[in-house]
Amino acid sequence: MPRERGQKVVATNRKARHDYTIEDTYEAGIVLTGTEVKSLREGRASLVDGYAFIDGGEMWLDAVHIPQYTEGTWNNHSPRRKRKLLLHKQEIVKISHRTAQGGYTLVPLQIYFADGRAKVEIAVAKGKREYDKRQALREKQDKRESDRAISSRRNLGD
Repeated sequence: MPRERGQKVVATNRKARHDYTIEDTYEAGIVLTGTEVKSLREGRASLVDGYAFIDGGEMWLDAVHIPQYTEGTWNNHSPRRKRKLLLHKQEIVKISHRTAQGGYTLVPLQIYFADGRAKVEIAVAKGKREYDKRQALREKQDKRESDRAISSRRNLGD
């Protein structure tokens, strides 16, 4: 069987970019069981309440919901178990120092398959306040309106 190529996104956490200011992103492998991989290949996962943490020099992903595989038997996995993330030791130390500064958290942005291997994109993020969220939304709307005006002006001029 030929090996998979490219990237296939399974789940994204769209609310994370709204609720947090993303500082750095890292790609990490995930330690999964067989039924979890099969469930992910069906495109079923939710990152809404997910977070990552460092414990004993290892990084873990917790509260990510990967539903049970429908064709699984008694050895099916638990949907919200904590899963180990695979990163280089230097990256874990760097992230650990960053989160120890205070105010920073580790948020999963997306789960995807890269060349057939399950990966998760983890972000070192700082929480936004309510007025920051409103400001970002206002800037997005202003940009959309200006692009629309430029586009209509360009279409009228031709």
